[in-house]
Amino acid sequence: MSWLEAIVLGIVQGLTEFLPISSSAHVSIVGQQFGSDPGAAFTAITQLGTETAVVVYFRKKIWRILSHWCLALVGKIPRNDPDARLGWLVILGSIPIIVLGVVLEPLIEGPFRNLWITVAMLAGVGLLMGLGDRVGKETKELDQISWRDGIIFGIAQACALVPGVSRSGGTITAGLFMGYTRRAAAEYSFLLAIPAVFGSGLYKLTDVADEPDPAWGPIIVATVLAFAIGLAVIHWLMRYISNHSFAPFVIYRVALAIGLAILLLAGIIPPVTTG
Repeated sequence: MSWLEAIVLGIVQGLTEFLPISSSAHVSIVGQQFGSDPGAAFTAITQLGTETAVVVYFRKKIWRILSHWCLALVGKIPRNDPDARLGWLVILGSIPIIVLGVVLEPLIEGPFRNLWITVAMLAGVGLLMGLGDRVGKETKELDQISWRDGIIFGIAQACALVPGVSRSGGTITAGLFMGYTRRAAAEYSFLLAIPAVFGSGLYKLTDVADEPDPAWGPIIVATVLAFAIGLAVIHWLMRYISNHSFAPFVIYRVALAIGLAILLLAGIIPPVTTG
């Protein structure tokens, strides 16, 4: 991997990770323009940068959840404390993506990275998001998440193992259909991603380390760029969705799917690039 490719992909990762437009799809599409798919390992490692941005942005809330969860475990506060319960829900919601990530790893590394699958997921999930944004009641807040909703959120996040779905797009869409406000759905989406992203990124570090000549320098640069840009994007997005719908993201997803399909049909880009 060249330094230029790493810089470009780091910027792409930071810009797209938190927007419901699928960072893995964008990294795959842009990476293939450099002549090779950067792969699931590169994507997972650079997500360590963007997920660190989540920890920084939500540091006070994360500390409150962790401290209340620990205090509830030892009986210092009620077990039904909202923040303690949220900690359990994040653990519960992380199980589907962890299990499916291990079971489906060969598909994630191979067939799922076909750009035709990306086209279908970009358009399909985009349309579902638009429908959820339109029909969702937006009455539930973060402290109203039930165990059932936590499981549904977790299953929705697991769908993001397929490029084009989008981790935030899948969980936000599920939240909208379940009646959560846009801000609550987005916030829980980011919190829910922390265990899965850090787990996946650290796991994939071993894959890169096993390579004969790992490009650690470019990977580190891409990860740092993803962190810095991702933090700025979180600040912007949380303000934006407080007063705006997800319509622009729906339009963008469908337009990108159509544009990508045209390029694939014309043979301008191949559905899969290796090497």
